[in-house]
Amino acid sequence: MLKNLPPLAPFRPRLLNDLKGYNGEKLVKDMGAGATVGIVALPLAMAFAIASGLKPEAGLWTAIIAGFLISALGGTSVQIGGPAGAFIVIVYGIVERYGVANLLIATASAGVLLFLLGLFRLGNLVRYVPVSVVIGFTNGIAVLIGLSQVRDWLGLDIAKMPGDFFGQIGALSQHLHSFNAYAFGLGALCVIGLFIWPRLWAVDSQFRRQLDQIDTVSALKATSRLPAPVVALVTLSLLAWALSMPVETIGSRFGGIPQGVPAFELPDFSWETVRLLVTPTLTIAILGAIESLLCARVADQLSDTPKHDPNQELMAQGVANVVVPFFGGMPATGTIARTVTNIRSGAVSPVAGIVHSATLAAVVLIAAPLAAHIPLAVLAGVLLFVAWNMGEWREFGRLKQFTNHYRLMMVSTFLVTIIFDLTVAVELGLVMACFLFVRRQSDIFRADPLASNEHQLTYRLYGSLFFGAVAKIDPIVNAVERGPAGLNVMLDATQLISLDTTGLDALEQLHKAVAKRGGHLGMVGVNPQPRSLIERSGFAAHLHTFH
Repeated sequence: MLKNLPPLAPFRPRLLNDLKGYNGEKLVKDMGAGATVGIVALPLAMAFAIASGLKPEAGLWTAIIAGFLISALGGTSVQIGGPAGAFIVIVYGIVERYGVANLLIATASAGVLLFLLGLFRLGNLVRYVPVSVVIGFTNGIAVLIGLSQVRDWLGLDIAKMPGDFFGQIGALSQHLHSFNAYAFGLGALCVIGLFIWPRLWAVDSQFRRQLDQIDTVSALKATSRLPAPVVALVTLSLLAWALSMPVETIGSRFGGIPQGVPAFELPDFSWETVRLLVTPTLTIAILGAIESLLCARVADQLSDTPKHDPNQELMAQGVANVVVPFFGGMPATGTIARTVTNIRSGAVSPVAGIVHSATLAAVVLIAAPLAAHIPLAVLAGVLLFVAWNMGEWREFGRLKQFTNHYRLMMVSTFLVTIIFDLTVAVELGLVMACFLFVRRQSDIFRADPLASNEHQLTYRLYGSLFFGAVAKIDPIVNAVERGPAGLNVMLDATQLISLDTTGLDALEQLHKAVAKRGGHLGMVGVNPQPRSLIERSGFAAHLHTFH
């Protein structure tokens, strides 16, 4: 039996292939891209961790450690790994319900599952998730991320935010009296700046064209290369510090960021605990697999590098998620925004991702004390911008162009993600997708009557005769039972493309009805798949005509 199993996927990181023929020119490109992405990842990693109910260093060291492992061991050339916005809602809910220690265990367990998915060549299964389900839960997560940042954006005095949608709405409404105009102003300036900055420096912008005519502003032009989140973080933090604004900062809430490598610690592990964490573990693994492979597909489309290996990528994601919890990290996956930045910055190999991790580590180890002055309202603005870009809002306007099946799956997944949680939403979406697929396939199957006479009924079968379509054989059975004795039935199967065991059982019931009336059942034009099942079952011997 074991001989019939497919071989395990080989563990061969893409880095090994990309280092062949590697030269100084490629190194320069990778170092420039890696440094740029490392700077971009700095505010995002902190913001994701804080929004997830963790300390900012959890996000930073996840980006450093997981980013290194995913690049060094992964199946893509240019993907950047680390904490992702999609995990915010999931991680926050797990922390609130099970605690940080159990989050670490669930993350490590999810890493094992991810590695096994890749090892057993199941990476392509993620592609079977319908795009309507992916868009539905992505937009739902974006709404929840935005909602989770309202507290810090408005500067509300809420000790701990609930994890559920309606609980958050209630907490926000009850504490509106503690509104902080300074925090709101900083968050609003951050969002506005993030929208304006890239447009300001766009090649076709009026500002850029006028600036290009001036030769004495080369230093100002150089700032165009700075990532917008970093510009917002630095300028608004300086503004808040210079004006002594009464806003909450990383230092006031968390006491700053430790200037050193986190210690290796073993979580309090037990099999009883793991059994209680089955749902969180599956949630992290499913979301991590979907996010990382969707990100890899985006990288394939934008980059000239070889197509990704989904199984190797899942194994790398698994290793990263097994390791980071021992350093107090959070779940990691492929990150689309940072991957796109990496590609546009000229990356050509996984070396860029390794440089990204080294850049982040250098910044954290050297400049960690400065992070204490960063206002939480600014980080909230960064995440509000991330949530806006994360959502595919135009898809709601395009719903009228699609079928009711597509609309139902997308909208229901979106609403369930917001009201309940991602796991329920994905499960519901997949169940609905299967149900609607069965219904659509059953609609395709037909049994059309052809020219008949008093001695024989002839029908042509179209499509797939499977468990969802067997009811369409009943009219033939009824016609036989109402017809004269000795009535024969001939089935033209030239357009029957597949047959399952339930469909075979329906044909056997038809045969019994025909035989009971003294007639014969025949099939002509039988295609390979139906023929194989009919012959293996022995039903061919009961057919008067079979070819």
